[in-house]
Amino acid sequence: MGIGGFVLVYASRIKNPTNLYSSFDLKDRLARLEAAIASKEDSGKEELVKKVAELENQLDVAKKEQVSEREKALKEVKKLAVENAKLQYRIAHLVQALKEADSKLEAM
Repeated sequence: MGIGGFVLVYASRIKNPTNLYSSFDLKDRLARLEAAIASKEDSGKEELVKKVAELENQLDVAKKEQVSEREKALKEVKKLAVENAKLQYRIAHLVQALKEADSKLEAM
């Protein structure tokens, strides 16, 4: 049997006789395509991982800023509470002094 006979026998075994690629060629092509797709997916995954890391860093910075702002606000609230207590004390003494002055004027 010559090469021509071999090709005819082989062609009769495959479903599409016009396609003369060997199964090894097709498997090789498929493997290369899968590798190309996988590398694109990996690069896409790497980009996503980078973006996620960047967003996590931004979130950490935002959380630290939030904690800092909360601490500043608490200090300000404490300061205002002390000031408020002092003013209430002064008001109470001024009201008492006013009542005493009114009672002295009425006594005259």
